Amino acid sequence: MNRFSLLARFLTFRKELVTLWQAFVSSETPVHLKALMLLVPAYLLSPIDLIPDVIPLLGWVDDFIVVPLLVSLIVKLLPQKAPIYRRTADGAKEIDGTYRRR
Repeated sequence: MNRFSLLARFLTFRKELVTLWQAFVSSETPVHLKALMLLVPAYLLSPIDLIPDVIPLLGWVDDFIVVPLLVSLIVKLLPQKAPIYRRTADGAKEIDGTYRRR
């Protein structure tokens, strides 16, 4: 695997973690998504893994793969904020009717 793609994936993972934290503390985030967010630390702390942690290195590799996949999945499930207003050419506010939910 390319060194730069690993770095890019790590930076993306960091941004996704920040997004998850902001969504977790937001009151607008649905409760079922907040519960899903709690699965990430629960998986890390749980003694039940795909590959047990007692197997040297292989036990950690599944954590390095599963956790970023869980984080990416949850970030994709988060609702996007709807832009309520947009500015017209003369600077007046106008309701934006183009927003559609995914």
